[in-house]
Amino acid sequence: MLRLPTLVVKSTIRSLSSYGRVDDKIVSLISNIVGPENVTTSESARNLHGTDESFHPTRAPDAVVTPLSTSHVSEVMKICHAHRIPVIPFGTGTGFEGGVGALYGGVCMAMHKMTEIVEVNQSDFDATVRAGVTRHQLNDWIRADGLHFPIDPGAGASVCGMCSTSASGTNAVRYGTMRENVLNMEVVLADGTVVHTAGEGRRPKKTSCGYNLTNLFVGSEGTLGVITQATVRLHGIPEATAAAISSFDSVQNAVDTVVMILQCGLPMARIEFLNSDMISACNSFSNLQLKEAPTLFLEFIGSPSGVEEQAMLAEELCVSNGGENFSWATEHTEREKLWKARHNCWYAVKATYPGKHAYSTDVVVPVSHLPDTVVFCHELAEEMGVPAPIVGHVGDGNFHCFLLSNQNDETETLRIKDFSRKLALKAQSFGGSCTGEHGIGLGKRELLIEEVGTGAFDTMKIVKKSLDPLLIMNPGKVIDLDHLL
Repeated sequence: MLRLPTLVVKSTIRSLSSYGRVDDKIVSLISNIVGPENVTTSESARNLHGTDESFHPTRAPDAVVTPLSTSHVSEVMKICHAHRIPVIPFGTGTGFEGGVGALYGGVCMAMHKMTEIVEVNQSDFDATVRAGVTRHQLNDWIRADGLHFPIDPGAGASVCGMCSTSASGTNAVRYGTMRENVLNMEVVLADGTVVHTAGEGRRPKKTSCGYNLTNLFVGSEGTLGVITQATVRLHGIPEATAAAISSFDSVQNAVDTVVMILQCGLPMARIEFLNSDMISACNSFSNLQLKEAPTLFLEFIGSPSGVEEQAMLAEELCVSNGGENFSWATEHTEREKLWKARHNCWYAVKATYPGKHAYSTDVVVPVSHLPDTVVFCHELAEEMGVPAPIVGHVGDGNFHCFLLSNQNDETETLRIKDFSRKLALKAQSFGGSCTGEHGIGLGKRELLIEEVGTGAFDTMKIVKKSLDPLLIMNPGKVIDLDHLL
């Protein structure tokens, strides 16, 4: 077992009471840097920035700071470092794991005003953006050049926030996740040092130069530094696109079809699975009229003739597994209506169960184990009496079960947590992961240890304490502070 080294940092945090507080002096010091209009301690702003889409309760910071530049972030970090004040980066608040909650107070670093698209290199298929640029804003900017940034977690997430959680989405089966699509990042460390993970201004499509610092910070969830800029891959907009749907009489048949499609080598752009509960919610929320049955949403891209061939082969495979009502369309309006409904699944479920609080699981398994895992999820939901709409990016083995509960009912909350843990352990037993794209945050910290083992976990602790010896970067997320003190 690895041993944590003795870090030669005299001011290392030894207890949680060692954290500093944001008083009038600190507010004044920060205001001198970013301007008083970019610092607030109002209750409404603090509560807003202590909340995301998760079921975790609001944990408000002591102050919300809105930097306008990397220099602002660096100087504010120096103040917080000197006074041992926690810092919680905030993008758009669309995370699912409580990653923005200020567990120990401190400063929320809200990045939404850093909205510059620094450069777009059309011929090289890459773009560099500041921390406040959302994926929608980037795509609107580059669409006229025939390019798109395909990573689509569904929400209006910021690109740098997506880096922080290693987000992906419906296009991952074709384009991969953020880990495969980030070329370089600018990161401000806990002491205010600014680093460029692949070297300043560099954007090669591949490199074997030194340690892979870029992927160290992708998925770090604000616990190692504040991401202020990212250089990402872009892709050409396909010549032709078609979307298709097919319903099935059972979950098993639908998911078996996914495996067959992948084994046949069809170059799918998207393969999404929705169970009958999710279809029902989508029909009501998005004004669809789909059969309430296990259903696949598919997307094909390529040349017009290639797309047609792909759709015809997919139809054959669906029919061979009992698929019904297979239909496909190339019209933009029809395709957008289908995928908008898919991206609104979360809100459809919340609208279907008013008064209930929703929690999303995020397991991912090798595709060969996908049928067994989805069926296990269904059976577990029936056994525990839990409503369980399911939607998933099943082309890469990742799916979400949306669990509903009364947040004020402790029994229901415990049942939801038990369900989530059992499903995660099942995924891990199949060689999968407890989280495919949402991150660890608060709710999966113990599952992290079980998944990676003590050796890897101890290595993560070494990295954390080396880069953040005062433990001020988003403390309590990914690694519980009890494991670090």
